[in-house]
This record gives sequence, C-alpha cells and structure tokens, in this order.
Amino acid sequence: MLERLSSFNWNANAPLVAAVFAFGYLLGSIPFGLLFARLAGAGDVRNIGSGNIGATNVLRTGKKWAAAATLICDMGKGAIAVLVARTYGGEFAVIAGAGAFLGHIFPVWLKFHGGKGVATVLGTVLALDWRVGLLTGITWLATAALCRFSSLAALTAMAAAPVYFALFGESLFVAAALLLAVLILGTHRQNIKRLLRGEEPRIGRKTAVRTT
Repeated sequence: MLERLSSFNWNANAPLVAAVFAFGYLLGSIPFGLLFARLAGAGDVRNIGSGNIGATNVLRTGKKWAAAATLICDMGKGAIAVLVARTYGGEFAVIAGAGAFLGHIFPVWLKFHGGKGVATVLGTVLALDWRVGLLTGITWLATAALCRFSSLAALTAMAAAPVYFALFGESLFVAAALLLAVLILGTHRQNIKRLLRGEEPRIGRKTAVRTT
C-alpha cells in the first residue's frame, strides 16, 4: 500500500486529482434527503429528529419511500464517483470516493452542514469491491436487526470494512477505509453520547423533535 502511494506521481497528476476530487465532491453534495423529504410533503428534514439529511432521519418523517429513495441515491453518489474515476486507476477511485463523502457531510449548498456519510461510504465501498460492499452491508443489516440503532450499525459496519478489504487482499483500499471509518466516527459523536446515555432513538421511530 505505502509503496504504491509513494510511487504515485502526485505532481504530474495534480490537475486530474483535483478534477476527480471536485467531481466526487459536487456529486456527493447533492442533498437527496432534503429533496425527497420535501417531495414527500414532510417539509425540511433538517427540522425533524436529528436534523440530519440522511435516510435514517428521513425515515423518521414516516415517508418510507422518501427514505428508501434517499438511501439508494446517497449510495449511488459514492458508487458513481468511484466507477467513473476508476477508469484512471485505483488511486483516483479512492480520491473520488473521498470527495463524494466530504461533499455529503459538507455540502456547499447547505452551508457545509450535511449528512453523516454512511450510505455514501457504503456505495463507495461497494464500487471499490462488491464483495466488501456486500459484507459491509450485511454487517450493517445484522447489527441493525439486533440492536435497532442505525448509528451503532453504521459504526460497526464501517469498522469492519477495512478488515474485509484486508481479507480480500485489497491493500490499496485498506488505509482509505480506515480513514473513512475514523471520519464516520467523528460524524457520529453525538450519537455515541446518546447511546452511552441510553437516549439514542431506534430505527423507524417517527418523531418531530430535533435531537441534534
């Protein structure tokens, strides 16, 4: 992994690196949760539940189709960014995926206040290696089914992703997955505090109370 990154000519590829990152960022910054919630008649999803624009919070509006559409499109942002950039090489795929993730959590259109990036990272991982994406998704579903906490399921799945990449010998993507897992941990700071206090809302609970 380190040898491959050290041999990558960052200076020569700087324009393409910038373009790929910008493409990923702009794609990731599309606030599908906000758009679908409004289309469903639920208003501004940022005033509901956690105030997050992700699928879990959209589900709290009671609009299941909007939540499903948000999940699919947020995953699609990461996947498309990776698949397009991968034509230039694995390093560019990672850069585009990172751009999509940062675009989702820091969208310029929403004054840099977006979602937590789980679905976008899952789409990224799926596009990098469908086997790892499948295992990561199964990990999320299994944890969510057991505990009914979306945040805990996300943290568990993202922590497992680097391990899965390592098992399949995808050394280039291990470090990237570790970095994304750490960033996901950061976006879930408040969720972790609520989990420790026993105040974290469970999946599917409809609410109109902002819990930030």
